[in-house]
Amino acid sequence: MTTTLPDAPPRRLSLPVATLVGLLALAAALGVGHLVAGFVGYTASPFIAVANYVIDHSPTGIVKWAERTLGTWDKPVLKLGLGVVLVLFALLAGQLSRRTPRAGQILVVLLGAAGVAAVYARSDLGQISLLAPVAALVAGLAAFTWLHRIALPPDVVHDRGFDRRKFLRAGVGVVAGSGVAAVVGQVAGTSSNAEDSRAAVGPLVPARTAPPLPADADFAKLGSPPFITRNPDFYRIDTALVVPQIRAEDWSLRIHGMVDREVTFSYADIRNRPLVERRITLTCVSNEVGGPLISNATWLGVDLVDLLDEAGVQAGAEQMFATSVDGWTCGTPANVALDPQRGAMLAIGMNGEPLPVEHGFPARIVIPGLYGYVSATKWVEDLEFTKWDARQAYWLSRGWAEQAPIKTESRIDTPTGFAKVSAGKVRLAGTAWAQHTGVAKVEVRLDQGAWQPAVLSAEVSKDTWRMWWIELDVPKGTHQAFVRATDSGGYTQTENRADPVPDGATGWHSVTLDAS
Repeated sequence: MTTTLPDAPPRRLSLPVATLVGLLALAAALGVGHLVAGFVGYTASPFIAVANYVIDHSPTGIVKWAERTLGTWDKPVLKLGLGVVLVLFALLAGQLSRRTPRAGQILVVLLGAAGVAAVYARSDLGQISLLAPVAALVAGLAAFTWLHRIALPPDVVHDRGFDRRKFLRAGVGVVAGSGVAAVVGQVAGTSSNAEDSRAAVGPLVPARTAPPLPADADFAKLGSPPFITRNPDFYRIDTALVVPQIRAEDWSLRIHGMVDREVTFSYADIRNRPLVERRITLTCVSNEVGGPLISNATWLGVDLVDLLDEAGVQAGAEQMFATSVDGWTCGTPANVALDPQRGAMLAIGMNGEPLPVEHGFPARIVIPGLYGYVSATKWVEDLEFTKWDARQAYWLSRGWAEQAPIKTESRIDTPTGFAKVSAGKVRLAGTAWAQHTGVAKVEVRLDQGAWQPAVLSAEVSKDTWRMWWIELDVPKGTHQAFVRATDSGGYTQTENRADPVPDGATGWHSVTLDAS
């Protein structure tokens, strides 16, 4: 008599099942971590924390390459890249565990520990925020172990082997649970929506308004940018992977360090002061020659020096060390911040409305004449006066300069490079800037010909950019047009090309014209 034995359990997981075990465990970890982060600190979500860690600790060369190559797409690309790495890690955990779960469990613990370390390293997160990555680690490990046990039962006597339906039901449950957890965490983490608070601010009315704009403040009809950059078009360069959501009623600014008295201001304190309106052009130090990382806005706020005077900054203070709510830091020369002629502001409005959330709501620093990495802290919450050797700001610790006055530069905006034009009279238009000094002259030349003066727009302020246009006689063929600016101090920008690191790019911008 022949006895039919029960199907023996598989001796190892198939490739598809092992893959699913790893991916489902990753989903469980991320979902639960995001859920807990929604209640203990949104940026404590392991995925966000690890991405922020990468941003904070990337070598200068990589950061520079990303800004130059990817521009404002650097953060989406980072998220995509991190997602790919996590998926590959999950696949590896599954494939190494086809016979036994031990290797995969070790990898899950290592990945979870990386999340814990990333949260621990964040200065803007408290210890309670560690609950998010710890919960993610536990969830990922538990899901991996449970799914592996279902797919590869250890009991060969009483278990008939791989139960596909049971595994699929478990997998669907993990996916559904992870999805619900992630959604709940997202809702909880963003329920303190800064947009609602911003909408409730209402109109901001300046006590001191900026002078009316002259009719010829720009040559937009001739191809230059508009004098005022619309808020949605204003360049944005920062390290915030997730835009901080700070309600005005929860915000405050602390001024301390080398001061006679520590002071703290609420949003109401700032808004109830007489507000001043100024037009100021901001420039990013990463802007390449002819680059787009420059914009101009009408800012509304209070004179920063008035707030600093109330604190009584002590003699010997060398830098104003500013900290954003997301932990980013900025070092500004103290003498510049304290100069009443500089016009440094704590801004709460931009182009006639409260600051957009992505541009610093509730409040930001705006200081004319310095590159943004030392002058334009968004979501600012802390100003500490100290020595240069006592604290190193984010970019200073990465090799950028301590002092960063904006360099005199100019740009051809139209025609664009390699444009096909009709031979004869060709109009060129563009922008020049020398913030806090002012632009006195712009010149353009074709190939190696003589420099010809361009028509300048009205000077609105020495702290804003200035537009120009010119008509050149362009014969048939391929030609190169160059532009250079001279500032009000008599300095003419150099043709020598310099990298943005450590204190801003230099060189003449040019475009190639194909005339027929």
